[in-house]
Amino acid sequence: VADLILTPPRRYIDRSKFTAIAGAQPGEEVTVGGHVRSVNRRRTRNRKWMVTATVADDTGVLQVVWFNPYLKVEEGEEVALFGKIEMYRGSRQMRAPALDRLERIEERATGRIVPVYRSVSKVKEGAYRTAVRNALSRSLPVVDSVPESILDRLDLVDRSWAIAQIHAPDSFENVTAAHKRLTFDEFLRIQMAMRARGHDLFEAQAGVANSVRGELIDRYLDAQPFTLTADQRTALDSITDDMAAPTPLHRLLQGEVGSGKTVVVVAALLTSVESGHQGAVMAPTEVLATQHYLGTEQALAEAGLAPVAVEGSGTGSLFADEPVAERPVRIGLFTSSRVTVNFRDGDVSREEGLQWLADGTIDIAFGTHALIQPDVDFRSLGITVVDEQHRFGVEQRVQLRDRDTEHGMPDLLLMTATPIPRTYVMALYGDLEVSTIATMPPGRSPVATEAVEGPAAEKTVDEVIVETVGEGRQVFVVCPLVDASDKVEARSAEQEYRRLSAAHPDVRFGLLHGQMHAADKAATMDRFRSGEIDVLVATTVIEVGVDVPNATLIVVWNAERFGLSQLHQLRGRVGRGQWPGRCVLVVENPTEDAETRVDAMVRSNDGFELAEVDLEIRGAGTLFGASQSGAGDLRFGDVLRDAELISVASEVARSAVETDRDAPFVATMIDEFRWFVGDADEWLTKS
Repeated sequence: VADLILTPPRRYIDRSKFTAIAGAQPGEEVTVGGHVRSVNRRRTRNRKWMVTATVADDTGVLQVVWFNPYLKVEEGEEVALFGKIEMYRGSRQMRAPALDRLERIEERATGRIVPVYRSVSKVKEGAYRTAVRNALSRSLPVVDSVPESILDRLDLVDRSWAIAQIHAPDSFENVTAAHKRLTFDEFLRIQMAMRARGHDLFEAQAGVANSVRGELIDRYLDAQPFTLTADQRTALDSITDDMAAPTPLHRLLQGEVGSGKTVVVVAALLTSVESGHQGAVMAPTEVLATQHYLGTEQALAEAGLAPVAVEGSGTGSLFADEPVAERPVRIGLFTSSRVTVNFRDGDVSREEGLQWLADGTIDIAFGTHALIQPDVDFRSLGITVVDEQHRFGVEQRVQLRDRDTEHGMPDLLLMTATPIPRTYVMALYGDLEVSTIATMPPGRSPVATEAVEGPAAEKTVDEVIVETVGEGRQVFVVCPLVDASDKVEARSAEQEYRRLSAAHPDVRFGLLHGQMHAADKAATMDRFRSGEIDVLVATTVIEVGVDVPNATLIVVWNAERFGLSQLHQLRGRVGRGQWPGRCVLVVENPTEDAETRVDAMVRSNDGFELAEVDLEIRGAGTLFGASQSGAGDLRFGDVLRDAELISVASEVARSAVETDRDAPFVATMIDEFRWFVGDADEWLTKS
């Protein structure tokens, strides 16, 4: 019963606004109602199915035509038709109008607003409407879980009134008010469940004492060749304030490609080190983990915080007596293929690396899934950073955080360079705080983006590659496939590498893709960074975290096969140094959606704007299931349309949980959430 009355109509027919058939004028778009006198189905000369019907009311007759073999309309049915009136052989006609069946609507519905419901199996519209009416008569009034004080403050109507009016409205104004209230309820249930979950997992736990923001950060930031932007300062202040709190940090740091997230993250890691703890950064790929390690190693050296690398083996006893703020910062890289540290020359054994983690010699560990293996142990883990967090399973994200709880629960900082639409942040990340770096550092110019297609595309691409290499710069060429496929019409990295190498023997080419051995991938990236390779032909393995300042051109073949956020990430690989960047998107098999994405890329360098466009193209997807695009599973709300209501619901939930986690209001809304979402506990765990 509750499921029935809390499923809204998909639209409404205002029978008071019906136009008499005899009064409908040619060229007008009108809604008419009547009964079906006759129906005829036949094939036309071009073999198309044509369905014709004669519909009459008390004033006249209308001829209706549909070219739809699946349309079902029967003689004697009462219907409503919406479309444009045309004249055909002296008679009024509608071609392909919208059709609604109005059978079993009693006389009192005439002149009223009639709800139209989504089809459910073979249940006819009239039977569905009767079931809703019976359910309402047996159920109303219902208990209103939201306190009157909140309803009054937010100018929201009573829940029982809203349910009644959503199904049998007296006016469209009432529909608006009812829909607003029930949409608020929907988002409030989600926010309350997530806020309570965040409270239980974080706010109610004792965190690691990461309270020292002192000399290490100052020396590190002073050595940067730029001052922090306002967004960077705000994000760093919020993170370090949370780290100093008695409860563990639980925050998402999102930022534009090249906006300077890494500087903020390293400063947070140094805060934990100066507080006497360790930090860990986990990345989804070896390329990205290595980039983080090398970038931090260079930044520490420039700040005078790097140790002198020596040969031999041993533990951290060399540094045991040095004050934290004065001694070098020791970092290590842990991947499936190598372990290296900044205080020993060359790679070291995994056993040595694990020993240095366990005894505290290594202050900050960078790595892939290798950091969450059973044999990894930390002396005192203070903060865990998970980069590109959406690429990890939930259990993987929290494994590092749960590894060391002797000194309290470590802080957890999630980060992503994939901008998330603001409404999605509120709807899906209700149980954590969010910091956003939207502005770019001074001197970072937008990457010039252009699209090419047609037979001349290959010649154009080759010319810009040779031109860029001739200027002493480097190039990325990205292909969607590793090797050629008979099933997919798209460029492969192997194929393009062979073609370019044969066509331009004077240019030094390299190949990089996910099927290569880890050591070979690392060696290729090292050669590209050092300038031994002019053009790197790759798959999307270079999508995130690759920082080569001398690379100024990226060519993306079959751009129509990539999503907007992925294209934006790829574009962010160039223009990271003193020279402007250029992005060439090659379209070989255009579609309407693909052209919309490519046009947006050419028009804008704003990742957050592109994220909104991407969401509009793909649809919001499901909040409670696995689908990431298409039709949603919210009954009343829409994450694109209802940003204001999501924000209001989030604040109400936050205040309620912070005031009294065990209050009846909180408990009731969570119970309602569990009812609405059958696998609520599983969804909350995975969200």
